[in-house]
Amino acid sequence: MAQAVSQFFLNGGTHAFVVSVNQPSSKSTASALGKLVPQPLPPFSFPLSPPLSPPAGWPAQSIDIGGIVFTQREVTDEIFVLSVVVNPAAPISPAAYGLADIIITYGPSSKSASSGVATGSATTVETYRRVSLDPASPNYIINAMAASSLVSVSLSNPGPATFTATGATPIFFPLLISQTTQIFALADFTAVLQEDTPLDKLQVFNLMVLPGIAPSNDSDGSAGVILAAAVAFCERKHAFLIMDPPIRDSADGTLPPNSHKIADSVSAFPASKNAALYFPYLLTPDPITGQQNGLVSGQPSEIPPAATVAGIYAATDVARGVWKAPAGFQAITNNVTGVTARGAMTDNRQGTLNPLGVNCLRAFPNLPTIVFGSRTLATTDQQWTYVPVRRMALFLEQTLLANLKWVLFEPNAEPLWSAITMSINAFMLGLFKQGAFQGQKPSEAFLVKCDGTTTTQADIDSGIVNIVVGFAPLKPAEFVIITIAQLAGQTQTS
Repeated sequence: MAQAVSQFFLNGGTHAFVVSVNQPSSKSTASALGKLVPQPLPPFSFPLSPPLSPPAGWPAQSIDIGGIVFTQREVTDEIFVLSVVVNPAAPISPAAYGLADIIITYGPSSKSASSGVATGSATTVETYRRVSLDPASPNYIINAMAASSLVSVSLSNPGPATFTATGATPIFFPLLISQTTQIFALADFTAVLQEDTPLDKLQVFNLMVLPGIAPSNDSDGSAGVILAAAVAFCERKHAFLIMDPPIRDSADGTLPPNSHKIADSVSAFPASKNAALYFPYLLTPDPITGQQNGLVSGQPSEIPPAATVAGIYAATDVARGVWKAPAGFQAITNNVTGVTARGAMTDNRQGTLNPLGVNCLRAFPNLPTIVFGSRTLATTDQQWTYVPVRRMALFLEQTLLANLKWVLFEPNAEPLWSAITMSINAFMLGLFKQGAFQGQKPSEAFLVKCDGTTTTQADIDSGIVNIVVGFAPLKPAEFVIITIAQLAGQTQTS
């Protein structure tokens, strides 16, 4: 999440809301979701990031060495291991308490290094010299190791403990999770996508990104449930969802061996006019050191593309307008060194993906990585095929709904309809002069209608005024019509 937010701002984003999913809502009907982390590729295929700290509520993993209990504060798996070495100094009798050097090590295992895994993290070593088991000592072990970020220390027995030598071989903590069967029992992700939640209370937001969430090829459907809920939420809020591909998917299914084609995964995504899918994963320098990641292979980090693309959306909106496609040779990604090898694209490959609604990021000779696609996932709806066309309609809907609140207590009659028409005509004319529509003159570019034909007597009785706004988009598509219903004449209703 942190890297996704960073990429959004580095690529042109200006405002971001990060929503926690740790507080499930009683309004949610979906069950707790799991298995959101996709199965990893073979170890040689892509760099892994270090695990996060153990989530709250997970069982603690401890090691008891001679009555001294070390409890891990970092997640361990097949790649990242945590170990303890105890080197006592003579004497080691309980009466004399004794002294010892304790070394805690966390980082990639020698096995992962020998296999060429680009782990993306250096080894962390904490060394505590001549700690004592004497509570009166200024270097008492409990106090001396209280600041450790890797382990916590306690004594298993009330009586004096002993320092037991671990020998030349470190003692390793058990694996807290397994990379091959990794399951995160998260709070219900769909809870924040319900009505009357903090996100729902935002007056306006334009884009949504769920970093790394994508239906994996052997998924239990959890990610699909999340994306479906997100799409429904965006459609209700007049927002647009930018989605990531499955991490293992490749362009043609040949690299790595037995990988899944992105073309075969599209059907698992919601086919919405308010959503777009981008492929493949991107390569980026390490966000902390600025260096290429990996202790062995020197490979850069892999990140999902949606957050980077969201930043480009925002930058394009400011520089050119929401009607400009956020793609092309001007849509240059920042803090990106290329695309993954499995996602390398050719014209022929992209030609098969375009009709499926897969937008590609590509690296051309002598050019940085750029966004080279701008289609929604509404592939069967010609009116909403293109991202800028749909987002232009969403922009108009959001803007008009937000700026027509003044009609709420006005009499719902001809004078109000004329005032609404004049106000929206002025707004649309301003967009026309900026080049937002096709057409040589305003009558060819847009229309605004609010009169007795759009608002019937039944609407008036219900306190509703209907406004029809049409515009000719810059992308090849039909003349687009949107209809807005606004409350009006409320003082006349009982």
